[in-house]
Amino acid sequence: MNKTLVNLIITIVLAYIFSALGMDWWSVMLAASVTAYIIPLKGFKVFLMPFLGILLFWGLSAYLLSSANDFILAKQIGVLFSLGENPYLVILITGIIGGLAAGIAAIFGKQLRSLRSKS
Repeated sequence: MNKTLVNLIITIVLAYIFSALGMDWWSVMLAASVTAYIIPLKGFKVFLMPFLGILLFWGLSAYLLSSANDFILAKQIGVLFSLGENPYLVILITGIIGGLAAGIAAIFGKQLRSLRSKS
């Protein structure tokens, strides 16, 4: 497997482990930072792989939690934010927000690695 796919998978696995341990929402940022530090990528992939990984992880988690109660809360949040009663749009936005946080954290992890290698 190439490094990009390994980075994506490890980010998802670490995010799952951290959330199973009861860590807060920022655990996805920790997972992305650690993965980017251990498996450095080049260019836009540094941001993209953790972004996609957490987008999938949070999107799937939000879908599974929402489908258990027939998307009642997701529909209400959609109405609250003027998105209509579309729960899938709320789930997509949830994933995008998590992905953005993870992507930025991965850039931080890569910068830490490059800082350490220069000294």
